[in-house]
Amino acid sequence: MPETMPQTYASHRRYDPAFHVFTFGVLAISFGLAVWRTVRNPSFENAWWIVVAAAVLVLFFRVRGYALKVQDRIIRLEERLRLEKLLAEPLKSRIGDLGEGQLVGLRFAPDGEVADLVKEALDETLSCEEIKKRIKVWRPDTFRV
Repeated sequence: MPETMPQTYASHRRYDPAFHVFTFGVLAISFGLAVWRTVRNPSFENAWWIVVAAAVLVLFFRVRGYALKVQDRIIRLEERLRLEKLLAEPLKSRIGDLGEGQLVGLRFAPDGEVADLVKEALDETLSCEEIKKRIKVWRPDTFRV
């Protein structure tokens, strides 16, 4: 899905209205209706629809979480390979010291900034968000989930 605006720290988060608004909205309303129906007309069948609606809501959040976790694992691999090519010693030998969040944050750093950011991330134990905020020229990631 191509993006029309350049990516920055302020605009890099992906928002999918079909998923975040429509799908979640339908599921939340369904849960609310199941509760309302059970309160108005208590029965095992109506109570069961609360359980079903709650299970679907849990599934909604878990599926999203699984997709993000897989994405983070791939980013970790991609960034380690990129850093192997870009970094000189002694930073190259410290790639394994970078945490998952740090590697995820570094994916937005252009090649020219990445060495300094890796050094700062390791020396100052920067978080993913702190790394992203220090990037001067944003390297867009348009394939994220």
